[in-house]
Amino acid sequence: MIKPELICPAGTPAALRSAVDAGADAVYCGYQNATNARNFVGLNFTPDEMEKSIKYAHDGGTKVLITLNTFPPAGNVQLWKDAADLSARLGADACIVADIAVAAYIQKNHPQMRIHLSVQAAASSPEAIRYYVQEFGVKRVVLPRIMTISEIKGLVEEIPCEVETFIFGNHGLMVEGRCSLTNYVTGQSTNMDGACSPASCVKYERAEDGSMSTILGDYMIDRFKPDETAGYPTICKGRYKCDARDDGYYAFEEPISLNASTMLPDLINAGVHAFKIEGRQRSRAYVKKVVAAFREAVDSIMAGQEPKLADLVALTEGQKHTEGALKTKKWR
Repeated sequence: MIKPELICPAGTPAALRSAVDAGADAVYCGYQNATNARNFVGLNFTPDEMEKSIKYAHDGGTKVLITLNTFPPAGNVQLWKDAADLSARLGADACIVADIAVAAYIQKNHPQMRIHLSVQAAASSPEAIRYYVQEFGVKRVVLPRIMTISEIKGLVEEIPCEVETFIFGNHGLMVEGRCSLTNYVTGQSTNMDGACSPASCVKYERAEDGSMSTILGDYMIDRFKPDETAGYPTICKGRYKCDARDDGYYAFEEPISLNASTMLPDLINAGVHAFKIEGRQRSRAYVKKVVAAFREAVDSIMAGQEPKLADLVALTEGQKHTEGALKTKKWR
């Protein structure tokens, strides 16, 4: 039985240190530019911060995976090449990539660098994954969040590389790397600029009755009652009205959070090589608590003991979560 690596988010140097100290096997993080899919003000690393953070992580026995997981616009691939060169020079352990041109560049110019295929590439079939392995030397593929345990197990048996699955955090049901909703409304692309619902385009308006409206660009995408907690301001998780019904409803998906904590033994038995925690936009306190809980759980399972997971539901983002859903694809 393979002991899976625990892959943890690091949106800032402080969060990276918290993840390392809490027992992460690897952290994933990005630079302060469009090369990574969490390109927000106040997040990510300067080159100097990345160099110091990689040293801190390596001193603690933790690997560093650099997210180069967006798609370069036509004629503007140099930024991604420079980021790959910098990652290799700083001693990063792997680059997480989505674009085939970026993968080809790394394979040719930095053959010692491991390439992990980002979930943004939306590769979920054996044929697609084998292509990436054969053409670009991909060592690991990050699987879409919506795959069931039986699907993952069948896939593992057919592909010649490691697999990584998300186990906690945001649960987006849009096809990764294909969503253009925020681009339509704000002019900034999740896939090329790394900004889904950029903060500069978001505002909240409170009405006299205490309700709160979320505005993205020029569009209202949700309205919350005084006793409701405002959700993350994305179009896909907004509520809308239509001619067929007067109440606001989730036209795309409900704000559901992924929580696969009860299914870790099944995922290990399915052959998963790495567990990924989502949350580069979350605080270092969140990172510390979640990483520590899953570190203890994985170690307990590998020792043949019952995992004692802390109650992590309070840290999830939606009113619902997917505990048990990977087996059935039915959310509760």
